[in-house]
Amino acid sequence: MKTILVTGARGQIGSDLVSALRRRFGATQVIESTRKAVPHLEGNLLPYEVLDVTDEHRLQEIVEHYQVDTIYHLAGLLSAKGEQNPELCWNINVNGLKNVLQVAKSHQLRVFWPSSIAVFGPHTPKLDTPQITVEDPSTVYGITKVTGELLCRYYAYQFGVDVRSLRLPGIISYSTLPGGGTTDFAVEIFYAALKYGTYTCFVRPETRLPMMYMPDAIAAILHLMEADSALIKVRSSYNIAAVSFSAEELVAEIQKYLPEFTCDYAPDFRQAIADSWPCVIDDSRARADWGWKHTYDLPAIVADMLAKLDERLMRVGQESMVCAQSLF
Repeated sequence: MKTILVTGARGQIGSDLVSALRRRFGATQVIESTRKAVPHLEGNLLPYEVLDVTDEHRLQEIVEHYQVDTIYHLAGLLSAKGEQNPELCWNINVNGLKNVLQVAKSHQLRVFWPSSIAVFGPHTPKLDTPQITVEDPSTVYGITKVTGELLCRYYAYQFGVDVRSLRLPGIISYSTLPGGGTTDFAVEIFYAALKYGTYTCFVRPETRLPMMYMPDAIAAILHLMEADSALIKVRSSYNIAAVSFSAEELVAEIQKYLPEFTCDYAPDFRQAIADSWPCVIDDSRARADWGWKHTYDLPAIVADMLAKLDERLMRVGQESMVCAQSLF
């Protein structure tokens, strides 16, 4: 039976991935870990540990205590936050990954680590970006991801570590709030549309980026990790894609459900980051090697996001009302 450690378990992907892994392998077989203590996690009966991934000794201690055989290493700083604190971004994203790979080498562990379209830069082909191409990122976050890909490939070929990776596009989710990435507008816009009826977007209307709905991202991660090792031909990181759309196309799709919704545009420092990334990714290697295919297109994403968020916001409102009534 698998014993799985998830680092960065309360992040955008981690929250959904932990739930999916627990459904598949059993609730007690998945250990959540976060950099800072989360009180409600400490108080429940499911495995949980506080872990700073830059502390290799603590990581090894947890692996040995639980007899972990697989690590989903999601702990990291995203692009916008990384630009605000480059040293911390490097320390967590690179040194943290190196520690995970080193422990995986010592204990024969399988590892999943997410790379990003941020590895690409201004000289990368924007359309149908191939698996092997120019990687000249303009952000420290992208630099850490390129470095991480090289580390993964090195540990795979030099030490036989079974490490697998995906270059994830922007991820859209209703489960968690955005975490400081350049594609956050594609999540923030749904909350703003439902709560306020208007949104100010931090990229230009024509800005087109690769995106993916969270259920597809979770399916891709699980599919990759369950594939036979012989099928994994790329040990740096696989290109993976679902849909590409512009900010104004997203607005137009939302307006089909909320005709009164309006959007203004006020590009900030994230515009330059977005401009350096591809518009459409060629993920034919992932589809050929281990059978990747996506499910959600833009209309399906918008319909599901609005429905799920509307339910969530209504539930939160009802809980707040009950809480207020209890004070009297």
